[in-house]
Amino acid sequence: MSLIALKTELRQQLKLTPQLMQSMEVLQMNSQELLEYLGRLTEENPLLEREDVPDLRDAYQELRQKAVWIDAGIPGASFSHEGALPERGAVDRETESLAAFLRDQLERKRLPKPLLALGNYLAELVDEDGYLAEEDLEGLSELNIPQPLIDEALAMLQGLEPAGVGARSLPECLLLQLDRRGNRDPGLREIVRQFLPDIGKKHYGPIANTLGLSLEEVQAAAETIADLDPRPGQAFQPAEQALYVRPDVFVVVEDGKPEIVLNEYYLPKITVSDYYLRLLGSTDEEETRTYLRQKMRQAQWLLDSLSRRGSTLRRCAEAVLEAQLPFFQGRTGELAPMNLRSLASALELHPSTVSRAVRGKYLQCRQGTYPLRYFFNRAVGPGGHSRQAVKQRILELVAAEDPRRPLSDQRLCALLAEEGVQAARRTVAKYRMELGIGSSAARKRLKRG
Repeated sequence: MSLIALKTELRQQLKLTPQLMQSMEVLQMNSQELLEYLGRLTEENPLLEREDVPDLRDAYQELRQKAVWIDAGIPGASFSHEGALPERGAVDRETESLAAFLRDQLERKRLPKPLLALGNYLAELVDEDGYLAEEDLEGLSELNIPQPLIDEALAMLQGLEPAGVGARSLPECLLLQLDRRGNRDPGLREIVRQFLPDIGKKHYGPIANTLGLSLEEVQAAAETIADLDPRPGQAFQPAEQALYVRPDVFVVVEDGKPEIVLNEYYLPKITVSDYYLRLLGSTDEEETRTYLRQKMRQAQWLLDSLSRRGSTLRRCAEAVLEAQLPFFQGRTGELAPMNLRSLASALELHPSTVSRAVRGKYLQCRQGTYPLRYFFNRAVGPGGHSRQAVKQRILELVAAEDPRRPLSDQRLCALLAEEGVQAARRTVAKYRMELGIGSSAARKRLKRG
């Protein structure tokens, strides 16, 4: 019998090329991070030249005349590349960040290269609280990454310190921490999955009746939950938050119509050096030609990444402007329902691309400066009202309530329903707690005092 045979098979392999990684990295950067990144690359790559563009100074001053609120209240605001960034302090956040801490743990595990590459990529997607967005995980499918590999990388990430990192929701974060402690109490785990809002309000009786537990067991579960960390990534944030942010997008009024303007006035113009281009065409030294070709590829990748970043950010911002036009025109303070999926579908982009494009970016308009993610609000109930609109209405109702008879969550539900907002009592309670508003009993005690 022959031991040699030929066969054909199809396999999926993880291909995170350097240019793809660079494009993703550049897309996620805000204007401050991009300015620093370009400074480092121009020092490392001799083919890249950094030029200041005097015309941008005049264009920026012209923009400020049209929108006097730009840079308002920022001390020492000026058009300058030198010293344009706020000081970071004694701690280098690049080495002390949560992402760097996660990458270091992954490197020590001596993982296979595909798993390590995907793990490092996921580590960069973890937000400041330690969570992963579902849109980012779904975006891995466009890279043709096998689902088993994604699951393995996610499990690997969730097994790192701090406990709870890499979770996709608050219940999953708390369950991961319980797993780390070896706590497998089924009643406790079911409370975490279903009854966190009720635990916050100390509604122990209904929980006990639903799950068939005693009040003592529910109270013990509440104490255990209170000892968990809902934001495991916050320990890696600086003690003093930055006081100012540099907007990546402006919404200014041109001829009575709001328009999007990208804040690229602070960025230098990046070009390829003519001298090294001539040297590449004239040198006979193979080592020199190989080096220059490599640097030329890196320079082209960067220029392509910058172009894609600008066009993608502009398209996303213009879609936000169109969807929230009444807000930007000052006709309402409420936002229309909009989510990443609907925007991605309208732009014919993948949700993960939109997620990376808006991550960490800020938009400034005459109403103020907002994270771009602020304008993404899912609809609440069949009425089509956004979460932000419902929260705003809850604030108004609570502000106008009778201090002697504060509105209960059930009464708030009824009042919202009369206005066409169909929201469950649990949803109203959740929004009320997110707004920092106490229960009706707590508000009554506070107003009495």
